[in-house]
Amino acid sequence: MRIDILTLFPEMFAALNESILGRAVKDGKIEINVYDIREFTLNKHKKVDDYPFGGGAGMVLTPQPVADCIKHVDPNHKARRIYMSPKGRTFRQEFVKDYLGFERLLLLCGHYEGIDQRIIDLFIDEELSVGDYVLTGGELPAMVVTDCISRYVEGVISSDSLNQESFSDNLLEYPHYTRPQEFMGLKVPEVLVSGNHAEVDRWRMEKSLELTKRLRPDLLEKNKGK
Repeated sequence: MRIDILTLFPEMFAALNESILGRAVKDGKIEINVYDIREFTLNKHKKVDDYPFGGGAGMVLTPQPVADCIKHVDPNHKARRIYMSPKGRTFRQEFVKDYLGFERLLLLCGHYEGIDQRIIDLFIDEELSVGDYVLTGGELPAMVVTDCISRYVEGVISSDSLNQESFSDNLLEYPHYTRPQEFMGLKVPEVLVSGNHAEVDRWRMEKSLELTKRLRPDLLEKNKGK
């Protein structure tokens, strides 16, 4: 899968070169490209924003550099073009399979007060939010979406790990323990060191249900509808 990220602050995405995603990029499992929108402005001072028509606080990204950047990166509209925006639908785990159906994703990061609406009308396929709150820009949301989707690209993470984690089957993941067997007076549950795999599986399911009921009962309501 190829993910293109358009931003005013490309240096923020250095984190994607680390850990699991960094290895996946190095091994050719995924391709992540970051483009600086400022490089496409025709303004000699590299200016990319201006005051909003109608007045109001803040600045708005002007359409020319954003449009030219999109046309450079995706000239034939082969990518699913997504604008990271608090006005978009809220990103959920269940959307990941849909996005994996696209060979390419283009993530546009807004900043300041946002971007000129004409960019959204002319170039964007959908707006996507990571939650009901407002950030200073779309860079952190773009990283969240890139990380979440990339984990499900074949070969990036083992399938066993993906099948047994939070939100699989609308359940939260069970608790994990490792060595030492006792820490600060708390012991690992006996069932996990019993060697009885059937009992371990049963315990994990019970704990998943217990945690989901206590922390996210709304997820159990979804299971009822299946």
